[in-house]
Amino acid sequence: MESRVLSRASTFASLSQLRKPPRENNNNNSVSFLSARPIGAVGEGGNLIWGRQLRPALLFESSSAGKQRETVKPCLAAASSSPGSDSAGEAKPVGFIQKYPALVTGFFFFMWYFLNVIFNILNKKIYNYFPYPYFVSVVHLFVGVVYCLVSWAVGLPKRAPMDSNLLKLLFPVAVCHALGHVTSNVSFAAVAVSFTHTIKALEPFFNAAASQFILGQSIPFTLWLSLAPVVLGVSMASLTELSFNWVGFISAMISNISFTYRSIYSKKAMTDMDSTNLYAYISIIALFVCIPPAIILEGPKLMKHGFGDAITKVGLTKFITDLFWVGMFYHLYNQLATNTLERVAPLTHAVGNVLKRVFVIGFTIIVFGNRISTQTGIGTVIAIAGVAIYSYIKAKMEEEKRQAKAA
Repeated sequence: MESRVLSRASTFASLSQLRKPPRENNNNNSVSFLSARPIGAVGEGGNLIWGRQLRPALLFESSSAGKQRETVKPCLAAASSSPGSDSAGEAKPVGFIQKYPALVTGFFFFMWYFLNVIFNILNKKIYNYFPYPYFVSVVHLFVGVVYCLVSWAVGLPKRAPMDSNLLKLLFPVAVCHALGHVTSNVSFAAVAVSFTHTIKALEPFFNAAASQFILGQSIPFTLWLSLAPVVLGVSMASLTELSFNWVGFISAMISNISFTYRSIYSKKAMTDMDSTNLYAYISIIALFVCIPPAIILEGPKLMKHGFGDAITKVGLTKFITDLFWVGMFYHLYNQLATNTLERVAPLTHAVGNVLKRVFVIGFTIIVFGNRISTQTGIGTVIAIAGVAIYSYIKAKMEEEKRQAKAA
């Protein structure tokens, strides 16, 4: 009888130990279980993992449901209060971006326009004392690549993996990007910035032609009709442009064709990679594509008198800082353009792109005091208006297609 009483007493004592809530440790002020072990294959995870693993089976076989909840509460409280945990189950406070999305999108547009205008102005000022567009194009990409490498090093953003198949897909995109970038800069150096942007307004025409005759896509008649003012306006502006020369005109046209083929190859190289990583990889490949022609075409001139003349005119410090900042502005405005596209509908982005060109043309005319004839001014306005109509029609058609697929 005495042995039975002792055995029952020991049984009750062991059960009471199992039912004891977790006790606080005065040494480290943390919550611990006397005999708890991670369930399954979970090793030494964070507090929140412990809390989640203990919730399905608490190992308290004789406890009631209410006491199980009471027992697990300290564990969850410790998990939510510990540093690095994400307090699962609790409503997270709404951030500024989620609370004011329209304001944030507006800020993206403003910074896109601002950086683009500053880039075009500073870029042209550099060409006024250092007319070497191939070398400057390399500097644009080099500064951007360094920026990307530093961002990857600090994990903002985390670098996306690259394999040989993705490299094969991105290589033609990067080659077209490099060619379009270099020829744009050759045009910027040769003629007025406003005239280059007027010629580049023809890019939608080349996109439509490539879609129709290369990709075999049917382009509606209304879309072709909207391009007529663009062609007319650019022709009017070119005939009376005071800074006109064939190098600037042909380079801008080659740039249009290059960016058109970039769009074609981009559609073939569709990937789930985010736009920031994608643009970083394209910039890296484009940099290696741009270096050889810069060395071949401008290397001897730069070593002979190019660098020396620039340093004599503006000084070494200003020369280096100008090249650094023009590269930063170039990379950031392109990155913001892609980030803005992710935040808005294609129609909004198309209209924003047209307004951006208007801002650039207007500000560069004011800053550099470019004289333009009346016919050039009218032609520029007609071309921009045609681009706006084309962009609106095309974006609306794409949105209708997307809605039809969703339905």
